[in-house]
Amino acid sequence: MTKEISAKQIIDLTVTSLGSSGEGVGKVDGFAVFAVGALPGEDVRVKLNQVKKSYATGQVIKVVTTSKERVTPVCPVYKECGSCQLQHLSYEGQLKAKQQQVVDALERIGHFHDIKVLPTIGDEIPWHYRNKMQVPVAMEGKKIEIGCFAQATHKIIDVEECFIQKEKNNVIAAVVRKWMKEFKIPGYMEDKQRGIVRHIMGRVGVRTGEVMVVLVTATPTVPHAKELVYMLQKEVPGFKTLVQNINTRHTNVILGEKNKIIFGSGSIKDKLGDLSFNISAQSFFQVNSEQAQKLYDTALEYAKLTGKETVVDVYCGTGTITLFLAQKAKNVFGIEIVPSAIRDAKTNAKENKIANANFILGDAAKELPNLLGAGVKPDVIVLDPPRAGCEVRVLEAIASVKPKRIVYVSCNPATLARDLVVLTKAKYKITKVQPVDMFPQTSHVETVVLMSRI
Repeated sequence: MTKEISAKQIIDLTVTSLGSSGEGVGKVDGFAVFAVGALPGEDVRVKLNQVKKSYATGQVIKVVTTSKERVTPVCPVYKECGSCQLQHLSYEGQLKAKQQQVVDALERIGHFHDIKVLPTIGDEIPWHYRNKMQVPVAMEGKKIEIGCFAQATHKIIDVEECFIQKEKNNVIAAVVRKWMKEFKIPGYMEDKQRGIVRHIMGRVGVRTGEVMVVLVTATPTVPHAKELVYMLQKEVPGFKTLVQNINTRHTNVILGEKNKIIFGSGSIKDKLGDLSFNISAQSFFQVNSEQAQKLYDTALEYAKLTGKETVVDVYCGTGTITLFLAQKAKNVFGIEIVPSAIRDAKTNAKENKIANANFILGDAAKELPNLLGAGVKPDVIVLDPPRAGCEVRVLEAIASVKPKRIVYVSCNPATLARDLVVLTKAKYKITKVQPVDMFPQTSHVETVVLMSRI
């Protein structure tokens, strides 16, 4: 098939499903084509941009037959921006697509069949939900550009308002833009490695109203910092602290290792449920506070805690899920390999007056057997790994301690399906599968899975 079609060729395609990145998928004589901007049920005309051995990718140039689920994107730069992938799909359609994404991963990657995947838990207001903003800054000639990267590039699209950011984050970006113009503060020029401001981070406490601003710079000092503080105090309700993060490296990584507090304490607080959390420039906190509550409530429901259980939270991070579990369990142990996350977790436990949560810095593959050797027998294990999923040795360590239940919280259906295969071979069965939409308008989906020992 690769000999019959080529890059830049225009083809007609009937779309049958959505891919994991939100692109429409169809086949031409059995050859898979991924078309950005297409929806299931549509006939589209596609200009191919890449042809590989087993598939091709392309961009929709004309929709011949339109899906009933197609809507007009609200964002004027949606087609150019790489942040959202599904604004052209109705929100009801997005929730169904994410449910199907989990089904497809379980069937195609895990080879699981007859597993019921529940309807996706949606966001009541699927706009302006992100409590954390990270936007790049650059100079285009003498013009300051603040916004988002164009798809698969480092070219910045100038954006005045992002429709998935909390409104206060959009105000922060506008204030920093105004300050840079007024005091002639240059944005970063990546090709020349010159300039001052590289990124702007905003963090909003949804329940507390507190706001943090982080200015990521390529220089050790920030000129006219006092003026920026004054402008933020005047224009951003709830503004509490301004932090400078210094990143002098030629890298794609946003944050550098050194922080300097310019104003305030360097952190803000927010709440999930009855729990309060400290949020610093580099600490992890779910970006959708409202949906995080639903995600954690689901994990807690699946754990089926009565107050008598011992629970281990693998990949515990800053202890958000751990502390939710501690309210209903006898004892909870959180394991995490990142030192700063463990420090934050211990602080959060202390400030919430939770005494039955214990945090361990280390590798879960080693620490789980150590706990067992110390007489700690987990009834439930909760794991929330990064997108890459779990290492096999961690899964084997989990299976070796033989908990009654495993609650797996995943942000990647593909690695989830792969890991569930390992756990089912260790005598666990999939009992419930619940997708949760943490990131409306994007192709990402979180999933909570309950596994029970056979």
